[in-house]
Amino acid sequence: MLDKTFDPKSVEKKHYKRWEESGVFAADVSSNRVPYTIPMPPPNVTGSLHMGHALTMTLQDILTRYRRMRGNDTLWQPGTDHAGIATQMVVERELNKQGISRHELGREKFLEKVWEWKEQSGNTITTQLRRLGASPDWQRERFTMDDGLSEAVKKVFVQLYKEGLIYKDKRLVNWDPKLHTALSDLEVSMIETQGHMWNLKYPLTDDPSKFIEVGTTRPETMLGDTAVAVHPEDERYKDLIGKTVTLPIVGREIPIVADDYADPEHGTGAVKITPAHDFNDFELGKRHNLEVINILDADAKINENAPEEYQGLDRFEARKKIVAAFEELGLLGDVEEITHTVPYDEKSKSTILEPWLTDQWYCDAETLAKPAIKAVEDGRTEFVPKNWEKTYFEWMRNIQPWCISRQLWWGHRIPAWYGPTTENGAVQASFATKVFVSETEEQMLEEARQYYGDGVKILVQETTPDNRQRERTFKDIDGVGDNPKRVVLFQDTDVLDTWFSSALWPFSTLGWPEQTKELGRYYPADTLITGFDIIFFWVARMMMMGLHFMGDVPFRKVYIHALVRDEHGQKMSKTKGNIVDPLAVIDEYGADALRFTLAALAAQGRDIKLATSRVEGYRNFATKLWNVARYCEMNDCKPDPAFVPQNAKHTVNRWIISETALLAEKTAAALEAYRFNDAANALYHFAWGTFCDWYIEMSKPMLQGADETEKSETRTTAAWVFEQLIAMLNPVQPFLSEELHAHLHGKKPDETDKNEWLISASWPELTEKDVDRAAIEEIDWVIRLITAVRRLRSDKGLPPATFIRMLLRGTSKENLARLQAHEDIIKRLARLESITPHDGDAPEGSIQDVLDEATIILPLADVIDIDQERARLKKEIQKVETEIEKIKKKLSNENFLQKAPEDVVEEQKNRKAEAEDAHNKLMQALKQLGEA
Repeated sequence: MLDKTFDPKSVEKKHYKRWEESGVFAADVSSNRVPYTIPMPPPNVTGSLHMGHALTMTLQDILTRYRRMRGNDTLWQPGTDHAGIATQMVVERELNKQGISRHELGREKFLEKVWEWKEQSGNTITTQLRRLGASPDWQRERFTMDDGLSEAVKKVFVQLYKEGLIYKDKRLVNWDPKLHTALSDLEVSMIETQGHMWNLKYPLTDDPSKFIEVGTTRPETMLGDTAVAVHPEDERYKDLIGKTVTLPIVGREIPIVADDYADPEHGTGAVKITPAHDFNDFELGKRHNLEVINILDADAKINENAPEEYQGLDRFEARKKIVAAFEELGLLGDVEEITHTVPYDEKSKSTILEPWLTDQWYCDAETLAKPAIKAVEDGRTEFVPKNWEKTYFEWMRNIQPWCISRQLWWGHRIPAWYGPTTENGAVQASFATKVFVSETEEQMLEEARQYYGDGVKILVQETTPDNRQRERTFKDIDGVGDNPKRVVLFQDTDVLDTWFSSALWPFSTLGWPEQTKELGRYYPADTLITGFDIIFFWVARMMMMGLHFMGDVPFRKVYIHALVRDEHGQKMSKTKGNIVDPLAVIDEYGADALRFTLAALAAQGRDIKLATSRVEGYRNFATKLWNVARYCEMNDCKPDPAFVPQNAKHTVNRWIISETALLAEKTAAALEAYRFNDAANALYHFAWGTFCDWYIEMSKPMLQGADETEKSETRTTAAWVFEQLIAMLNPVQPFLSEELHAHLHGKKPDETDKNEWLISASWPELTEKDVDRAAIEEIDWVIRLITAVRRLRSDKGLPPATFIRMLLRGTSKENLARLQAHEDIIKRLARLESITPHDGDAPEGSIQDVLDEATIILPLADVIDIDQERARLKKEIQKVETEIEKIKKKLSNENFLQKAPEDVVEEQKNRKAEAEDAHNKLMQALKQLGEA
């Protein structure tokens, strides 16, 4: 017998342990079943489960479990991402607490520490996914730094390099002066910040009494200015084009150039140009062949290219000093307080980034993007909802070179080695370098031997990277100058962008570059489920790499889910203090309640407003199902293997069987179309309404009656329907449904083997033959009649214990027959003492409603005091009208509308709509009593 109450904690742990240990999550590469593949977006190894994870993993698990039940050989490929920057930051913080820096340890020892941390703490997120009920094939779990994936990364890098699609270039990058690494544009967070616009005056060289005025938010960068730009059609400056100004403080003469980049309508119309420290200026500098002067070092301090008195100053200290110097020289114009966007690192959002000129490795994303664009245009990969294709195209068609190198230690080290060049067969001990790119050091040495020739001893030196001296001369290496027959090579100290290895995830996890059975069977994937925020980071790059290396798209469908916000629609953040912790929610309400909530709210293209009250509501739904299972047990409702649904005789049983068949069709169609909310809501309304509120209540007199044949059929029907229902609920509520399934079959869960488990069962295969349309129409009429009577009773505040008369006027013969067949059920559920066909006028003091061709009449003169009820209604109407006027006054107050938070205004609008609805109902009720 089931316990009196449902305890999620006791159910969840035992079932998950049994599932995982039994291997029911596993794919079978030798199976003859149709494969179905979902690649799990690998969460960061540093991560903990947040509500975004909970949503995406729940949706993936629903599809995985559904497809498993449909008979597919299902592979949900799990794994974690090494998260280069995030992981290195975590480990460095731990070392700093001990007073140790990574540079003191050295690269090799530091990486040992990272691997130690990964082994001890890196499985946090996967443990938490198990608590959510995720059912991927854990035996195939991968890590983006494991041996197999590392080999794939090296092969991809080398091949792309040899094809000319990876190259090294000196360009501006987003530089993190704290982490000492380049960041891609996608790893930059633009944050609105209060700042200043300083107007600086640059004297004309030929007439220092005149000047051109430029505006800047970063005065320190003027030390690297190499031009001033004006618009060629700007009448104010036409006569100055081609002249020069003398850069204050520095004394450098720089030209005034004409370029469309300068906006005559913005500021003074003249723009200072610093090619080494601004992305737009860099491009303009190339157009005009301007000198590029880098005035910052890796720490964002002023370097040796600036006047001596500024060298070594932090950029912000230099800013203050430069502003003061301009003021002292009389060259400081207006200073305006402004709000502008400033680039911060996306991870910590604590460091202001600098555009910085440096050598980096780049991937030719433009070339790789072309086939990826065409694949979506041709429909080989489809986005759901489709509007996300526009976002994908916009980014892909304007894609920039992808900076793939990072100045970190944790990550895939770039497989490139540097050595001296040769000239006329002689090794040059010079700054010039020869680059060898190979998958292994052995292959690299073979290339080096061929390059340097016989008789040259080649040594490979492991160097400690120092971003401040990233380019080395070989004169510094012992022995090279003295012995030209000996060369030393060293490997590039940079690592690859984390997203480089993630881009290979759909095929590298299946064993590529080896041509494994898994690769042939599970690539391409059927579905990818992810958030819109990584369409560029991940989806686009997987498309590029999959097409280039596999010759096919990595997945057929991309479902983009929305953002989980708080109950007021605000984005969750630590600073707002509105983060909802999924683990805390699971602790309080259970994993199934959270999963069902997320599925029910996952409407396509609409952000989720998550309130714990909704989770509590779906916890109550689980309790409702638990109580129904207890009802079935107490009434001896057990599944009968010999039961044939189509042979049911009683109309109520044929009706619920039909509704169950339609539910299976509706739920499957919704899941196939990624309408998770429609699937969840269909299940909820059927379970709570159709099955519990209607069928169970209708079945009670049948189960308590004297007709043993009817009683037996009803017991079996109830068990059969409940079995189909919990099977359909299983993808969304796996723990609860598994527990109820065992008890429905009269067993404790630990007494069953995996072939008897619900996770191993098939999806209900019901057809139109199981649908009796006549029974549906008949019981639908009965339900609508009962509902109409209940509504009328509720409007008049009649207590449930009060039984009243009902008159039915103008009823068709068909509906009279229905009335007679189900009179006992109607009287019981509508709380009626009698039902009488009626031809004349309604008695005085009656209330009425229309149902199809018939009129429902409820005489109330002998039940309630009509005059007293009229007075009560008038009083309520007056009260509601006062409330409506109060809200209207507030909503017409412009001051309130401008200052009140958006959710507060929306709440007032909702209250007004509810009050107006209540007012209409009260007026209708008063009218029915004969006085408007």
